[in-house]
Amino acid sequence: IRPHAGNQENKTMSLLDMLQDQLAGGAAEQIGKQMGTDQAGAQKAIGAALPALMAALAGNAKRPEGAASLAQALDKKHDGSVLDDLPGFLSRGDTKDGLGILKHALGGRQPAVETEVAKQTGLDPKAIAGLLPMLAPIVMGALGRQKKQQGLDVGALASMLSGEGQRAKEMAPGALGMLGGLLDDEGDGLDAGDIADAGKKLLGGFLKNR
Repeated sequence: IRPHAGNQENKTMSLLDMLQDQLAGGAAEQIGKQMGTDQAGAQKAIGAALPALMAALAGNAKRPEGAASLAQALDKKHDGSVLDDLPGFLSRGDTKDGLGILKHALGGRQPAVETEVAKQTGLDPKAIAGLLPMLAPIVMGALGRQKKQQGLDVGALASMLSGEGQRAKEMAPGALGMLGGLLDDEGDGLDAGDIADAGKKLLGGFLKNR
């Protein structure tokens, strides 16, 4: 992830801000072609979808077991190399990894997130359904690289994600209801219908059969 020299208020940008930078310009144009929209439409969709994905991961990481499972997943499969060749990754159109991430990050809320992002952007929900699995491995790669570069343990990873969750709310104020649900402390929403034992299985699927 490129450092952002223009940010004078903070020494480091949030991951969300850096990802927005990475996915602007040519990357957004490339994503737009796959979504069936133009670069401006793609950037609008990315700007709504990225906070939703980060909020979901931040919500999962509020539980110690979820944070531990996420840390293991990052160590095993997401070292950040996806960020080194975004055009190549996007051109392959391989959504298998992304769909697996979404299944465990959003669970039964995925259709609702797709609908909300579509509503916020005015784009077809089917286009958003194609966008999310493109973005999910990129978000995980950014988290994995940050974890490795900063030597974050599970607690520090959870703390960093908490900050990213708050940044997600700032970036997408029009979707506060959706983001608030994804960041729910009580865990009433994420994967509640899909994962019976959230403590043991939340995000556990990242580690196998993907």
